[in-house]
This record gives sequence, C-alpha cells and structure tokens, in this order.
Amino acid sequence: MIHDAGALIAAERNHAAFWRAHRSCLTAGGPPPAPAPVVAQAWRDGARQAQSARILNGCEVPVLDHALARRVGALLGQAATSNPVDGTVAVPAADLGAVIVTSDPGDIQHLLDRLGPAGRRVEVAPLR
Repeated sequence: MIHDAGALIAAERNHAAFWRAHRSCLTAGGPPPAPAPVVAQAWRDGARQAQSARILNGCEVPVLDHALARRVGALLGQAATSNPVDGTVAVPAADLGAVIVTSDPGDIQHLLDRLGPAGRRVEVAPLR
C-alpha cells in the first residue's frame, strides 16, 4: 500500500475506511510509504494536523532522489501530464505491485496505464 495526498487528507478527516485499510496494511506487512512529495503536498500546519501526524508516524517517507525524479519526469512526459506528486506515487507502486490509496483514481490510473505491465500490477483503491 502506498498513500497519496488524498489518503493523508482522509486520515485528517478521520475517514473510517481509510483507517481500516491503514491498520490492515500495518498488520499485514509493516508501514506503508507516503513519498516525501506527498507529505509536502498535504502538510500545512502540524499544530492543526494531529491525524496527519499520527498517520505519518506509521509510514515510511521515502525521498525523491535523482533516479526516481528522472523516472517520474519521463513518465509525466509519456502521459502528457505535469503532476510530479502523482508520479512519485505511481512509479514506486508499479515497482512494488502495490495498492495505491488515493482520492484521484483517474489521474493515478492514467499514469499507471503508461507504465505497461508493471502498471497493471497496481491496484488503485479510491477513497470515497
């Protein structure tokens, strides 16, 4: 499981389905990643984001290094889109064959479709 910014927002809003999925992930395989650009997109005021802080304490926060940045940029070019945050979710999810918890399933799926067979191994779990 990989969290996008919508997942962090769902945590902040105490979205019950999100918390169930997050707990299941922790039980099944350990802390899910929330890529650093995702955190930057969702984080605003730590004093007012207690649930976001709580969820991030139970996540890995991988950095956006040079190699990943190039892969994300290439994907954005192929997909004719410009959201690097979604790209930093899609590329590692494809590498892992992970589930993406997202509030933007269409945008994420568009990127995954450009990743070929690796993108097809990813399940997109929309938040509703």
